[in-house]
Amino acid sequence: MKDPKNIEALGKLPVDFMGLIFYPKSPRCINDLDPQVLNVLPKTIERVGIFVNEDIDIVLGRIAEYNLNKVQLHGQESAEYCSQCKSLSKAEVIKAFNVSDEKDFEQTKEYETVCDYFLFDTKTKHHGGSGLKFDWSILKAYDGETPFFLSGGISINDVENIKTLSFPKLYALDLNSKFETEPGIKDIPLIEKFIKELRYE
Repeated sequence: MKDPKNIEALGKLPVDFMGLIFYPKSPRCINDLDPQVLNVLPKTIERVGIFVNEDIDIVLGRIAEYNLNKVQLHGQESAEYCSQCKSLSKAEVIKAFNVSDEKDFEQTKEYETVCDYFLFDTKTKHHGGSGLKFDWSILKAYDGETPFFLSGGISINDVENIKTLSFPKLYALDLNSKFETEPGIKDIPLIEKFIKELRYE
């Protein structure tokens, strides 16, 4: 999210998290968004800051400036880096992993004790936001204890499939590119439709 009016509109929906991308190379980067804009959000919506291989001091500064509840680390951050992030701030840590087959879950092992959540995204040369989906059936191979966010090309057409998922550690869904009118601008009616279909139909 990066547009004040779009942020305010999304804040009226029953969502749990709002992502703010601080990666300068992303078309969704918030740039110089005034932190005061976020004051329109209810306290029930947590603020998640997304970073890619960023200097930890900058991450800590953004946590304080934007009152972030969680940080999502989408680069090659080490387990030590994640541990520092947790110990030096009050924000919870989500470590993103790009996956394409079962062996990719091996990389999560060393992060088990230093992250609050994992995020599984489609493996591409980019740092997320590809709009591409991976084979969700490989998630049965994940046997870790850390809850995870499911990401990667989720769309309105996935509702029925999502309802059948029974992975015990599936914690949340990450809606991004398939729910945008342009990068960083969310299609509010489409997100509302997705939530209603997922919850009630």
